[in-house]
Amino acid sequence: MKLNELRDNEGATKKRMRVGRGPGSGKGKMGGRGIKGQKSRSGVAINGYEGGQMPLYQRLPKRGFNKPNRKAFAVVNLGLIQKFVDEKKLDAKAAITEDALIASGLVRRKKDGIRVLAKGEVSAKLNIEVTGASKAAVEAVEKAGGSLTVKSAPAAE
Repeated sequence: MKLNELRDNEGATKKRMRVGRGPGSGKGKMGGRGIKGQKSRSGVAINGYEGGQMPLYQRLPKRGFNKPNRKAFAVVNLGLIQKFVDEKKLDAKAAITEDALIASGLVRRKKDGIRVLAKGEVSAKLNIEVTGASKAAVEAVEKAGGSLTVKSAPAAE
């Protein structure tokens, strides 16, 4: 096989319709745009325009509020921490800090802190120090004989 013998599969590519190229093409004269009117002209983009009627996105009520300075936490589940301990990526005997979680690859970045949630089982005796944790996660770790301490988030600069 040579470069000049390369061909696409039959029917894989379809030729572009060339509009406005005479009556024999089936798309001649007006090129499928109809007669007159805004949409027959070039340079028209009417997204969300409803012909003078109040557009749908303006008719619907706006609800809620997004705090501009809200905290965004990186979320970790207990089951994943246990899995990383089992795979020897985390040391169960040493304290599991936020930096240790990042170094192990369990969390990509700290954001405003790391929050531990209770999804999954934990069997190892872990000593975890993070910015946030759910009550169920604290109970689950303490039930396994470990401790989960929540330290205050670093002050925003």
